[in-house]
Amino acid sequence: MLTAGDTNWWKGAVIYQIYPRSYQDTTGNGVGDLPGIIDRLDYIADLGVDGIWISPFFTSPMADFGYDVADFRDVDPLFGTLADFDRLLEKAHSLGLKVVIDQIYSHTSDQHAWFEESRQDRTNAKADWFVWADPAPGGGPPTNWQSFFYGPAWTWDARRGQYYMHNFLPEQPDLNLWNPDVRAEILDTLRFWLDRGVDGVRLDAISHYLQDPDFRDNPPKDHPAPAKPSDLQDMVHTVGLPQIADFMAEIRTVLDAYPERFAVGEIGGADPLGQAITYADPARTLQTYYSFTFLFQGPLTPTLIRDGLEDASTRHPEGWPTQVFSNHDATRAVTRWATEGVAAEASPDFAQLLNLMLLSLRGSVCLYQGEELGLNQTHVPYERLVDPEAIKNWPRTLGRDGARTPMPWDRSSPHAGFSTHEPWLPIDSQHPALAVDQQDKNDGSTLNLTRAILAVRKTRPVLKTGEIEFIETNSALLAFDRFNTDERLTCLFNLSDQSIQFQLDPHRLAALAKDLPQRGVLEGSCAHLPAHGFLFVERSH
Repeated sequence: MLTAGDTNWWKGAVIYQIYPRSYQDTTGNGVGDLPGIIDRLDYIADLGVDGIWISPFFTSPMADFGYDVADFRDVDPLFGTLADFDRLLEKAHSLGLKVVIDQIYSHTSDQHAWFEESRQDRTNAKADWFVWADPAPGGGPPTNWQSFFYGPAWTWDARRGQYYMHNFLPEQPDLNLWNPDVRAEILDTLRFWLDRGVDGVRLDAISHYLQDPDFRDNPPKDHPAPAKPSDLQDMVHTVGLPQIADFMAEIRTVLDAYPERFAVGEIGGADPLGQAITYADPARTLQTYYSFTFLFQGPLTPTLIRDGLEDASTRHPEGWPTQVFSNHDATRAVTRWATEGVAAEASPDFAQLLNLMLLSLRGSVCLYQGEELGLNQTHVPYERLVDPEAIKNWPRTLGRDGARTPMPWDRSSPHAGFSTHEPWLPIDSQHPALAVDQQDKNDGSTLNLTRAILAVRKTRPVLKTGEIEFIETNSALLAFDRFNTDERLTCLFNLSDQSIQFQLDPHRLAALAKDLPQRGVLEGSCAHLPAHGFLFVERSH
Protein backbone atom coordinates (compact mmCIF):
# COMPACT_ATOMS: atom_id res chain seq x y z
CA MET A 1 0.00 0.00 0.00
CA LEU A 2 1.28 3.47 -0.86
CA THR A 3 1.52 6.22 1.71
CA ALA A 4 0.06 9.68 1.35
CA GLY A 5 2.47 12.44 0.45
CA ASP A 6 4.78 10.33 -1.73
CA THR A 7 5.36 12.79 -4.56
CA ASN A 8 7.29 10.29 -6.69
CA TRP A 9 5.06 7.30 -5.91
CA TRP A 10 4.92 6.49 -9.63
CA LYS A 11 8.67 5.76 -9.79
CA GLY A 12 8.95 1.99 -9.69
CA ALA A 13 5.20 1.58 -9.23
CA VAL A 14 3.29 -1.33 -10.78
CA ILE A 15 0.10 -0.16 -12.50
CA TYR A 16 -2.52 -2.77 -13.45
CA GLN A 17 -4.17 -1.98 -16.79
CA ILE A 18 -7.92 -2.58 -16.99
CA TYR A 19 -9.66 -2.76 -20.34
CA PRO A 20 -13.16 -2.04 -18.99
CA ARG A 21 -15.16 -3.69 -21.78
CA SER A 22 -13.59 -7.01 -20.84
CA TYR A 23 -13.09 -6.92 -17.08
CA GLN A 24 -16.46 -7.57 -15.38
CA ASP A 25 -20.02 -7.14 -16.64
CA THR A 26 -22.64 -6.32 -13.99
CA THR A 27 -25.57 -5.44 -16.26
CA GLY A 28 -25.83 -8.67 -18.26
CA ASN A 29 -25.21 -7.06 -21.65
CA GLY A 30 -21.92 -8.86 -22.34
CA VAL A 31 -19.78 -5.74 -21.88
CA GLY A 32 -17.77 -4.86 -18.79
CA ASP A 33 -18.49 -1.67 -16.86
CA LEU A 34 -17.31 0.59 -14.03
CA PRO A 35 -19.42 -1.16 -11.33
CA GLY A 36 -17.71 -4.37 -12.44
CA ILE A 37 -14.31 -2.81 -11.76
CA ILE A 38 -15.55 -1.66 -8.36
CA ASP A 39 -16.61 -5.23 -7.55
CA ARG A 40 -13.11 -6.49 -8.38
CA LEU A 41 -11.02 -3.82 -6.64
CA ASP A 42 -10.42 -6.07 -3.64
CA TYR A 43 -8.91 -8.68 -5.96
CA ILE A 44 -6.65 -6.04 -7.49
CA ALA A 45 -5.56 -4.73 -4.10
CA ASP A 46 -4.81 -8.30 -2.99
CA LEU A 47 -2.71 -8.77 -6.12
CA GLY A 48 -0.29 -6.22 -4.67
CA VAL A 49 -0.11 -3.60 -7.42
CA ASP A 50 0.20 0.10 -6.62
CA GLY A 51 -2.61 1.36 -8.81
CA ILE A 52 -4.86 0.83 -11.79
CA TRP A 53 -4.97 2.35 -15.26
CA ILE A 54 -8.44 2.29 -16.79
CA SER A 55 -8.66 2.37 -20.57
CA PRO A 56 -11.27 4.79 -22.01
CA PHE A 57 -14.75 4.82 -20.47
CA PHE A 58 -15.84 8.19 -21.84
CA THR A 59 -18.87 9.02 -23.98
CA SER A 60 -18.25 7.46 -27.39
CA PRO A 61 -20.04 5.94 -30.40
CA MET A 62 -17.48 3.12 -30.02
CA ALA A 63 -16.14 3.12 -33.57
CA ASP A 64 -12.77 2.40 -31.93
CA PHE A 65 -14.21 1.09 -28.66
CA GLY A 66 -13.78 4.27 -26.63
CA TYR A 67 -10.70 5.77 -28.24
CA ASP A 68 -13.10 7.86 -30.32
CA VAL A 69 -14.30 10.26 -27.62
CA ALA A 70 -17.49 12.28 -28.06
CA ASP A 71 -17.32 13.92 -24.61
CA PHE A 72 -14.07 14.05 -22.67
CA ARG A 73 -15.81 14.87 -19.39
CA ASP A 74 -18.52 12.24 -19.08
CA VAL A 75 -18.93 8.48 -18.83
CA ASP A 76 -20.54 6.49 -21.61
CA PRO A 77 -23.82 4.90 -20.41
CA LEU A 78 -22.44 1.55 -21.55
CA PHE A 79 -19.95 1.77 -18.67
CA GLY A 80 -22.05 3.61 -16.08
CA THR A 81 -22.12 7.18 -14.81
CA LEU A 82 -19.84 9.83 -13.37
CA ALA A 83 -21.22 8.85 -9.97
CA ASP A 84 -20.00 5.29 -10.62
CA PHE A 85 -16.56 6.64 -11.42
CA ASP A 86 -16.53 8.66 -8.22
CA ARG A 87 -17.46 5.54 -6.26
CA LEU A 88 -14.67 3.64 -8.00
CA LEU A 89 -12.18 6.37 -7.15
CA GLU A 90 -13.26 6.44 -3.51
CA LYS A 91 -13.05 2.67 -3.05
CA ALA A 92 -9.71 2.41 -4.86
CA HIS A 93 -8.22 5.08 -2.63
CA SER A 94 -9.60 3.39 0.48
CA LEU A 95 -7.72 0.25 -0.59
CA GLY A 96 -4.48 2.17 -1.13
CA LEU A 97 -4.73 2.02 -4.92
CA LYS A 98 -3.89 4.96 -7.16
CA VAL A 99 -6.14 5.58 -10.19
CA VAL A 100 -4.75 6.48 -13.62
CA ILE A 101 -7.05 7.15 -16.58
CA ASP A 102 -6.49 7.31 -20.31
CA GLN A 103 -6.62 10.72 -21.94
CA ILE A 104 -6.92 10.93 -25.71
CA TYR A 105 -5.87 14.37 -26.86
CA SER A 106 -4.70 13.76 -30.43
CA HIS A 107 -8.21 13.32 -31.84
CA THR A 108 -11.93 13.12 -31.05
CA SER A 109 -14.93 11.26 -32.38
CA ASP A 110 -16.56 12.72 -35.48
CA GLN A 111 -19.64 12.95 -33.24
CA HIS A 112 -17.93 15.26 -30.76
CA ALA A 113 -19.66 18.66 -30.57
CA TRP A 114 -16.39 20.38 -31.44
CA PHE A 115 -16.10 18.55 -34.76
CA GLU A 116 -19.79 18.88 -35.58
CA GLU A 117 -19.37 22.64 -35.30
CA SER A 118 -16.00 22.73 -37.07
CA ARG A 119 -17.27 20.92 -40.16
CA GLN A 120 -20.22 23.29 -40.75
CA ASP A 121 -18.19 25.95 -42.58
CA ARG A 122 -14.80 27.66 -42.65
CA THR A 123 -15.70 30.66 -40.50
CA ASN A 124 -17.30 29.24 -37.32
CA ALA A 125 -15.69 29.56 -33.88
CA LYS A 126 -14.15 26.09 -34.08
CA ALA A 127 -13.30 26.12 -37.78
CA ASP A 128 -9.59 25.77 -36.98
CA TRP A 129 -9.92 23.22 -34.16
CA PHE A 130 -9.21 20.28 -36.47
CA VAL A 131 -6.74 19.62 -39.29
CA TRP A 132 -8.42 20.76 -42.50
CA ALA A 133 -6.88 21.21 -45.94
CA ASP A 134 -7.90 21.90 -49.53
CA PRO A 135 -7.57 19.20 -52.18
CA ALA A 136 -4.28 18.77 -53.97
CA PRO A 137 -3.98 20.53 -57.34
CA GLY A 138 -6.09 18.56 -59.76
CA GLY A 139 -8.09 16.96 -56.94
CA GLY A 140 -7.48 14.26 -54.38
CA PRO A 141 -6.13 14.29 -50.83
CA PRO A 142 -3.82 17.16 -49.83
CA THR A 143 -0.86 14.86 -49.08
CA ASN A 144 0.17 11.23 -49.36
CA TRP A 145 -0.25 10.70 -45.61
CA GLN A 146 -1.66 7.31 -44.63
CA SER A 147 -3.69 6.39 -41.55
CA PHE A 148 -2.38 3.75 -39.18
CA PHE A 149 -5.48 1.61 -39.55
CA TYR A 150 -5.96 1.57 -43.31
CA GLY A 151 -6.05 3.87 -46.32
CA PRO A 152 -5.42 7.61 -46.66
CA ALA A 153 -5.29 9.84 -43.61
CA TRP A 154 -7.71 12.24 -45.29
CA THR A 155 -11.50 12.15 -45.70
CA TRP A 156 -13.51 14.58 -47.82
CA ASP A 157 -16.22 16.64 -46.14
CA ALA A 158 -18.72 18.13 -48.58
CA ARG A 159 -20.04 20.77 -46.18
CA ARG A 160 -16.70 22.51 -45.87
CA GLY A 161 -15.45 21.50 -49.27
CA GLN A 162 -12.20 20.33 -47.65
CA TYR A 163 -10.46 17.24 -46.41
CA TYR A 164 -9.97 16.55 -42.69
CA MET A 165 -7.07 14.51 -41.35
CA HIS A 166 -7.27 11.38 -39.20
CA ASN A 167 -4.28 9.30 -38.13
CA PHE A 168 -6.64 6.45 -37.31
CA LEU A 169 -10.27 5.85 -38.40
CA PRO A 170 -12.21 8.42 -40.48
CA GLU A 171 -14.47 8.60 -37.40
CA GLN A 172 -11.47 9.97 -35.42
CA PRO A 173 -10.62 13.44 -36.80
CA ASP A 174 -7.33 14.88 -35.57
CA LEU A 175 -7.38 17.93 -33.34
CA ASN A 176 -5.32 20.92 -34.43
CA LEU A 177 -3.02 21.22 -31.45
CA TRP A 178 -1.11 24.03 -33.12
CA ASN A 179 -4.14 26.12 -32.12
CA PRO A 180 -3.67 27.64 -28.62
CA ASP A 181 -7.44 27.62 -28.03
CA VAL A 182 -7.51 23.85 -28.52
CA ARG A 183 -4.58 23.41 -26.16
CA ALA A 184 -6.29 25.53 -23.52
CA GLU A 185 -9.46 23.43 -23.75
CA ILE A 186 -7.45 20.22 -23.49
CA LEU A 187 -5.63 21.50 -20.42
CA ASP A 188 -8.99 22.37 -18.84
CA THR A 189 -10.11 18.80 -19.53
CA LEU A 190 -7.02 17.54 -17.72
CA ARG A 191 -7.85 19.79 -14.74
CA PHE A 192 -11.41 18.43 -14.72
CA TRP A 193 -10.18 14.91 -13.98
CA LEU A 194 -7.41 16.01 -11.63
CA ASP A 195 -9.96 18.03 -9.66
CA ARG A 196 -12.08 14.90 -9.49
CA GLY A 197 -9.22 13.11 -7.78
CA VAL A 198 -7.41 10.95 -10.34
CA ASP A 199 -3.77 10.30 -9.48
CA GLY A 200 -2.38 10.27 -12.99
CA VAL A 201 -3.04 10.11 -16.69
CA ARG A 202 -1.81 7.89 -19.46
CA LEU A 203 -1.59 10.10 -22.54
CA ASP A 204 -2.57 8.17 -25.64
CA ALA A 205 -0.66 8.51 -28.92
CA ILE A 206 1.34 11.63 -28.03
CA SER A 207 3.58 11.08 -31.06
CA HIS A 208 0.59 12.11 -33.19
CA TYR A 209 -0.25 15.38 -31.45
CA LEU A 210 1.13 17.58 -34.25
CA GLN A 211 1.51 17.28 -38.02
CA ASP A 212 3.70 19.19 -40.44
CA PRO A 213 1.99 22.60 -40.85
CA ASP A 214 3.34 22.83 -44.41
CA PHE A 215 1.63 19.54 -45.38
CA ARG A 216 4.70 17.96 -46.96
CA ASP A 217 4.47 14.40 -48.26
CA ASN A 218 6.05 11.62 -46.24
CA PRO A 219 8.98 9.95 -48.02
CA PRO A 220 8.92 6.23 -48.81
CA LYS A 221 10.34 3.86 -46.23
CA ASP A 222 13.49 1.90 -47.01
CA HIS A 223 12.89 -1.86 -47.09
CA PRO A 224 9.29 -1.83 -45.89
CA ALA A 225 7.51 -4.95 -44.66
CA PRO A 226 3.95 -3.85 -45.37
CA ALA A 227 0.85 -5.14 -43.66
CA LYS A 228 -0.99 -1.93 -44.61
CA PRO A 229 -0.23 1.24 -46.62
CA SER A 230 1.15 3.19 -43.65
CA ASP A 231 4.00 0.66 -43.46
CA LEU A 232 5.30 1.97 -46.80
CA GLN A 233 6.04 5.45 -45.46
CA ASP A 234 8.65 7.05 -43.25
CA MET A 235 6.26 9.21 -41.29
CA VAL A 236 8.62 12.07 -40.54
CA HIS A 237 5.90 14.70 -41.14
CA THR A 238 3.13 13.04 -39.15
CA VAL A 239 4.80 11.30 -36.22
CA GLY A 240 7.17 12.55 -33.55
CA LEU A 241 7.52 16.25 -34.33
CA PRO A 242 9.93 17.90 -31.86
CA GLN A 243 7.48 20.73 -31.09
CA ILE A 244 5.25 18.23 -29.27
CA ALA A 245 7.65 18.59 -26.33
CA ASP A 246 6.44 22.16 -25.80
CA PHE A 247 2.88 20.94 -25.27
CA MET A 248 4.14 18.24 -22.93
CA ALA A 249 5.73 21.03 -20.90
CA GLU A 250 2.35 22.79 -20.71
CA ILE A 251 0.76 19.57 -19.47
CA ARG A 252 3.53 19.21 -16.89
CA THR A 253 2.85 22.73 -15.62
CA VAL A 254 -0.77 21.73 -14.97
CA LEU A 255 0.29 18.51 -13.25
CA ASP A 256 2.75 20.30 -11.01
CA ALA A 257 -0.11 22.36 -9.57
CA TYR A 258 -1.61 19.12 -8.21
CA PRO A 259 0.61 17.36 -5.65
CA GLU A 260 1.54 13.73 -6.28
CA ARG A 261 0.09 13.57 -9.81
CA PHE A 262 1.93 12.27 -12.86
CA ALA A 263 1.60 11.51 -16.56
CA VAL A 264 2.96 8.63 -18.60
CA GLY A 265 3.10 9.17 -22.35
CA GLU A 266 2.51 6.53 -24.99
CA ILE A 267 5.25 7.15 -27.54
CA GLY A 268 5.31 5.32 -30.87
CA GLY A 269 7.02 5.72 -34.22
CA ALA A 270 10.34 4.61 -35.65
CA ASP A 271 12.41 5.94 -32.72
CA PRO A 272 10.24 6.24 -29.61
CA LEU A 273 13.27 6.57 -27.35
CA GLY A 274 14.44 9.56 -29.36
CA GLN A 275 11.10 11.23 -28.72
CA ALA A 276 11.14 10.24 -25.05
CA ILE A 277 14.32 12.26 -24.54
CA THR A 278 12.28 15.46 -24.94
CA TYR A 279 8.66 14.35 -24.42
CA ALA A 280 9.47 12.56 -21.14
CA ASP A 281 12.16 14.59 -19.44
CA PRO A 282 11.26 14.26 -15.73
CA ALA A 283 12.59 17.74 -15.05
CA ARG A 284 10.48 19.54 -17.66
CA THR A 285 7.93 17.42 -19.50
CA LEU A 286 6.36 14.05 -18.62
CA GLN A 287 7.64 12.09 -15.65
CA THR A 288 7.77 8.75 -17.46
CA TYR A 289 7.14 7.18 -20.85
CA TYR A 290 5.27 4.06 -21.88
CA SER A 291 8.05 2.04 -23.47
CA PHE A 292 7.42 0.24 -26.77
CA THR A 293 10.85 -1.41 -26.49
CA PHE A 294 9.37 -4.89 -26.01
CA LEU A 295 5.69 -4.55 -26.87
CA PHE A 296 5.85 -5.46 -30.56
CA GLN A 297 9.34 -6.97 -30.68
CA GLY A 298 10.63 -10.50 -30.90
CA PRO A 299 11.93 -13.11 -30.66
CA LEU A 300 12.61 -13.04 -26.93
CA THR A 301 16.36 -13.16 -26.33
CA PRO A 302 18.74 -11.79 -23.70
CA THR A 303 19.98 -9.39 -26.37
CA LEU A 304 16.50 -7.93 -26.90
CA ILE A 305 16.13 -7.13 -23.19
CA ARG A 306 19.70 -5.99 -22.64
CA ASP A 307 19.90 -3.77 -25.72
CA GLY A 308 16.56 -2.17 -24.94
CA LEU A 309 17.49 -1.16 -21.40
CA GLU A 310 21.09 -0.23 -22.14
CA ASP A 311 20.02 1.94 -25.08
CA ALA A 312 17.62 3.78 -22.80
CA SER A 313 20.18 4.31 -20.04
CA THR A 314 22.80 5.51 -22.53
CA ARG A 315 20.66 7.87 -24.60
CA HIS A 316 18.24 9.01 -21.90
CA PRO A 317 20.03 8.58 -18.55
CA GLU A 318 17.72 10.98 -16.72
CA GLY A 319 14.58 9.36 -18.11
CA TRP A 320 12.37 6.85 -16.35
CA PRO A 321 10.75 4.13 -18.50
CA THR A 322 7.49 2.32 -17.84
CA GLN A 323 8.03 -1.28 -18.94
CA VAL A 324 5.29 -3.28 -20.62
CA PHE A 325 5.15 -6.70 -22.28
CA SER A 326 1.42 -6.82 -23.22
CA ASN A 327 -1.51 -4.45 -23.63
CA HIS A 328 -4.86 -4.03 -25.38
CA ASP A 329 -3.23 -3.29 -28.76
CA ALA A 330 -0.57 -6.02 -28.94
CA THR A 331 -0.49 -9.79 -29.13
CA ARG A 332 -0.13 -11.15 -25.61
CA ALA A 333 3.53 -11.75 -24.77
CA VAL A 334 3.05 -15.37 -23.73
CA THR A 335 1.92 -16.12 -27.30
CA ARG A 336 4.16 -13.63 -29.11
CA TRP A 337 7.30 -15.00 -27.44
CA ALA A 338 6.41 -18.70 -27.23
CA THR A 339 9.45 -20.83 -27.97
CA GLU A 340 9.38 -22.37 -31.45
CA GLY A 341 8.64 -26.08 -31.41
CA VAL A 342 7.61 -26.04 -27.74
CA ALA A 343 4.14 -25.45 -26.34
CA ALA A 344 5.47 -22.62 -24.21
CA GLU A 345 2.26 -20.67 -24.76
CA ALA A 346 0.31 -23.29 -22.83
CA SER A 347 2.97 -23.71 -20.14
CA PRO A 348 2.55 -21.84 -16.85
CA ASP A 349 6.34 -22.00 -16.47
CA PHE A 350 6.81 -19.63 -19.42
CA ALA A 351 4.12 -17.22 -18.25
CA GLN A 352 5.65 -17.14 -14.78
CA LEU A 353 9.09 -16.48 -16.23
CA LEU A 354 7.76 -13.50 -18.20
CA ASN A 355 5.98 -11.95 -15.21
CA LEU A 356 8.94 -12.34 -12.87
CA MET A 357 11.27 -10.92 -15.51
CA LEU A 358 9.00 -7.94 -16.25
CA LEU A 359 8.70 -7.14 -12.56
CA SER A 360 12.49 -7.29 -12.12
CA LEU A 361 13.44 -4.78 -14.81
CA ARG A 362 14.45 -1.21 -14.08
CA GLY A 363 11.49 1.15 -14.42
CA SER A 364 7.85 1.34 -13.53
CA VAL A 365 5.62 -1.45 -14.86
CA CYS A 366 2.23 -1.71 -16.52
CA LEU A 367 0.77 -5.18 -15.99
CA TYR A 368 -2.09 -5.88 -18.39
CA GLN A 369 -5.18 -7.64 -17.06
CA GLY A 370 -4.79 -11.39 -17.46
CA GLU A 371 -1.00 -11.34 -17.45
CA GLU A 372 -1.14 -12.30 -13.80
CA LEU A 373 -2.99 -15.44 -14.97
CA GLY A 374 -0.68 -16.17 -17.90
CA LEU A 375 -3.44 -15.75 -20.48
CA ASN A 376 -2.54 -16.62 -24.06
CA GLN A 377 -3.70 -14.70 -27.12
CA THR A 378 -7.20 -15.73 -28.21
CA HIS A 379 -7.82 -16.80 -31.78
CA VAL A 380 -10.92 -14.86 -32.76
CA PRO A 381 -12.52 -16.20 -35.96
CA TYR A 382 -13.22 -13.72 -38.73
CA GLU A 383 -16.97 -13.78 -38.12
CA ARG A 384 -16.45 -12.71 -34.49
CA LEU A 385 -13.96 -9.91 -35.18
CA VAL A 386 -15.10 -6.45 -34.12
CA ASP A 387 -11.87 -4.46 -34.37
CA PRO A 388 -12.12 -2.33 -37.54
CA GLU A 389 -8.37 -2.56 -38.14
CA ALA A 390 -8.39 -6.36 -37.87
CA ILE A 391 -11.38 -6.67 -40.18
CA LYS A 392 -9.98 -4.35 -42.84
CA ASN A 393 -6.48 -5.88 -42.80
CA TRP A 394 -7.47 -9.50 -42.18
CA PRO A 395 -5.59 -11.78 -41.69
CA ARG A 396 -2.45 -9.65 -41.12
CA THR A 397 -3.31 -7.51 -38.07
CA LEU A 398 -5.23 -9.53 -35.51
CA GLY A 399 -3.55 -8.49 -32.26
CA ARG A 400 -6.22 -6.24 -30.82
CA ASP A 401 -9.32 -8.46 -30.60
CA GLY A 402 -7.32 -11.49 -29.48
CA ALA A 403 -5.77 -9.52 -26.62
CA ARG A 404 -9.08 -8.00 -25.49
CA THR A 405 -11.19 -11.06 -24.75
CA PRO A 406 -12.93 -11.19 -21.34
CA MET A 407 -11.22 -11.85 -18.05
CA PRO A 408 -11.90 -15.40 -16.69
CA TRP A 409 -12.97 -15.35 -13.06
CA ASP A 410 -14.75 -18.62 -12.34
CA ARG A 411 -14.19 -21.82 -14.29
CA SER A 412 -17.62 -23.31 -13.58
CA SER A 413 -19.73 -20.20 -14.21
CA PRO A 414 -21.23 -19.27 -17.59
CA HIS A 415 -18.73 -17.30 -19.66
CA ALA A 416 -16.08 -17.89 -16.98
CA GLY A 417 -17.84 -15.55 -14.55
CA PHE A 418 -17.38 -12.47 -16.73
CA SER A 419 -21.04 -12.08 -17.68
CA THR A 420 -24.39 -13.85 -17.66
CA HIS A 421 -24.73 -12.97 -21.36
CA GLU A 422 -22.71 -13.90 -24.44
CA PRO A 423 -19.67 -11.57 -24.24
CA TRP A 424 -18.84 -8.99 -26.88
CA LEU A 425 -15.76 -11.10 -27.70
CA PRO A 426 -15.54 -14.87 -27.21
CA ILE A 427 -13.93 -16.53 -24.20
CA ASP A 428 -10.84 -18.49 -25.23
CA SER A 429 -11.32 -22.22 -24.73
CA GLN A 430 -8.10 -22.41 -22.68
CA HIS A 431 -8.93 -19.49 -20.38
CA PRO A 432 -11.50 -21.06 -17.98
CA ALA A 433 -8.81 -23.47 -16.76
CA LEU A 434 -6.67 -20.41 -15.98
CA ALA A 435 -9.48 -18.58 -14.16
CA VAL A 436 -8.85 -16.73 -10.92
CA ASP A 437 -10.76 -19.26 -8.81
CA GLN A 438 -8.56 -22.08 -10.15
CA GLN A 439 -5.24 -20.32 -9.59
CA ASP A 440 -6.13 -18.70 -6.29
CA LYS A 441 -5.96 -22.02 -4.43
CA ASN A 442 -2.73 -23.22 -6.09
CA ASP A 443 0.41 -21.93 -4.36
CA GLY A 444 2.52 -22.53 -7.47
CA SER A 445 0.15 -20.85 -9.92
CA THR A 446 1.10 -17.92 -12.13
CA LEU A 447 -1.28 -15.75 -10.11
CA ASN A 448 0.32 -16.59 -6.78
CA LEU A 449 3.89 -16.31 -8.01
CA THR A 450 3.02 -12.89 -9.43
CA ARG A 451 1.52 -11.91 -6.07
CA ALA A 452 4.70 -13.10 -4.39
CA ILE A 453 7.09 -10.93 -6.37
CA LEU A 454 4.75 -7.94 -6.17
CA ALA A 455 4.84 -8.25 -2.38
CA VAL A 456 8.63 -8.36 -2.40
CA ARG A 457 8.89 -5.27 -4.62
CA LYS A 458 7.20 -3.29 -1.85
CA THR A 459 9.86 -4.27 0.67
CA ARG A 460 12.94 -4.21 -1.58
CA PRO A 461 13.78 -0.74 -2.93
CA VAL A 462 16.42 -2.34 -5.12
CA LEU A 463 13.69 -3.89 -7.29
CA LYS A 464 11.68 -0.67 -7.50
CA THR A 465 14.29 2.00 -8.09
CA GLY A 466 17.69 0.30 -8.06
CA GLU A 467 20.16 0.46 -10.91
CA ILE A 468 20.68 -2.38 -13.38
CA GLU A 469 23.87 -3.96 -14.68
CA PHE A 470 23.83 -6.79 -17.19
CA ILE A 471 26.05 -9.86 -16.94
CA GLU A 472 27.51 -11.50 -20.06
CA THR A 473 26.33 -15.12 -20.44
CA ASN A 474 26.78 -16.13 -24.12
CA SER A 475 23.63 -18.23 -23.87
CA ALA A 476 19.84 -17.99 -23.63
CA LEU A 477 20.29 -16.94 -20.01
CA LEU A 478 19.34 -13.36 -19.19
CA ALA A 479 21.42 -12.24 -16.22
CA PHE A 480 21.59 -8.87 -14.53
CA ASP A 481 22.21 -7.28 -11.16
CA ARG A 482 19.78 -4.85 -9.51
CA PHE A 483 21.71 -2.83 -6.99
CA ASN A 484 21.78 0.23 -4.79
CA THR A 485 24.05 1.35 -1.96
CA ASP A 486 22.56 -1.25 0.40
CA GLU A 487 22.17 -4.45 -1.58
CA ARG A 488 22.86 -6.31 -4.81
CA LEU A 489 20.44 -8.87 -6.25
CA THR A 490 21.40 -11.06 -9.21
CA CYS A 491 18.43 -12.03 -11.38
CA LEU A 492 18.74 -15.04 -13.69
CA PHE A 493 16.14 -16.04 -16.30
CA ASN A 494 16.45 -19.03 -18.63
CA LEU A 495 14.63 -17.92 -21.77
CA SER A 496 15.06 -21.29 -23.47
CA ASP A 497 13.41 -24.71 -23.31
CA GLN A 498 16.72 -26.37 -22.33
CA SER A 499 18.40 -26.49 -18.92
CA ILE A 500 21.32 -24.12 -18.34
CA GLN A 501 24.22 -24.00 -15.89
CA PHE A 502 25.92 -20.70 -15.16
CA GLN A 503 28.94 -19.89 -13.04
CA LEU A 504 28.53 -16.73 -10.98
CA ASP A 505 31.51 -14.63 -9.95
CA PRO A 506 33.04 -16.73 -7.13
CA HIS A 507 34.55 -13.64 -5.50
CA ARG A 508 31.11 -12.45 -4.42
CA LEU A 509 29.22 -14.39 -1.80
CA ALA A 510 26.00 -15.89 -3.17
CA ALA A 511 22.82 -17.17 -1.52
CA LEU A 512 19.28 -17.64 -2.75
CA ALA A 513 16.95 -14.78 -1.82
CA LYS A 514 14.56 -16.45 0.62
CA ASP A 515 11.71 -14.00 0.03
CA LEU A 516 11.51 -14.46 -3.75
CA PRO A 517 10.17 -17.30 -5.93
CA GLN A 518 12.85 -19.65 -7.27
CA ARG A 519 12.91 -22.27 -9.99
CA GLY A 520 16.39 -23.73 -10.02
CA VAL A 521 19.26 -24.69 -7.74
CA LEU A 522 22.32 -22.81 -6.51
CA GLU A 523 25.35 -24.97 -5.63
CA GLY A 524 28.05 -22.73 -4.28
CA SER A 525 28.40 -20.14 -7.02
CA CYS A 526 27.02 -22.37 -9.80
CA ALA A 527 23.42 -21.78 -10.85
CA HIS A 528 21.39 -24.63 -12.36
CA LEU A 529 18.23 -23.53 -14.16
CA PRO A 530 15.69 -25.82 -15.84
CA ALA A 531 13.79 -24.77 -18.95
CA HIS A 532 12.19 -21.38 -18.24
CA GLY A 533 13.74 -21.39 -14.80
CA PHE A 534 14.65 -18.35 -12.72
CA LEU A 535 16.78 -17.60 -9.69
CA PHE A 536 17.18 -14.54 -7.47
CA VAL A 537 20.55 -14.55 -5.73
CA GLU A 538 21.74 -12.29 -2.92
CA ARG A 539 25.27 -11.07 -3.69
CA SER A 540 27.87 -9.26 -1.70
CA HIS A 541 28.95 -5.84 -2.97
